[in-house]
Amino acid sequence: MQKQYLPKLDICQGVCVLCYDSATMARKEKPFDRELFFRALADATRLRIINLIGDQEVCVCFFVEILKTNQPKISRHLAYLRRAGIVAARREGIWMHYRISTPRDENAAKVLVDVREWLANDSVMQQDRKRLDKICCAPELPIQLQGNPKPMPIQ
Repeated sequence: MQKQYLPKLDICQGVCVLCYDSATMARKEKPFDRELFFRALADATRLRIINLIGDQEVCVCFFVEILKTNQPKISRHLAYLRRAGIVAARREGIWMHYRISTPRDENAAKVLVDVREWLANDSVMQQDRKRLDKICCAPELPIQLQGNPKPMPIQ
């Protein structure tokens, strides 16, 4: 029998307020989606993003600069990676910082470790990392990145 989410009526001082029971509205954890996980890894841009994140938190603006593409496209790829459980996000003011997230599924976690290791040894991916390191370690960020938070190691 499926539980119905009926609103509770709360009448206080003659004002009718519609209240929903948050305990019954809590999200159920979805089962791990293996197909989504592998589809997320089956795109060159998403692999480049995974490689660029490495062991740090990276703001979207750096992906835009390194990958030479627009912010909406990068955000769509990051959303896909989030749905697949590969990255997690943290908001700080107007900035979104992304980091690698260990998938809940033990086998997926192993695959992700292997994929990241493979990417780290790929010459094209190494070029991306060098560009990121060069920008981050420069005495001054490029004009389009000035004022943006630099990638930070995860503590």
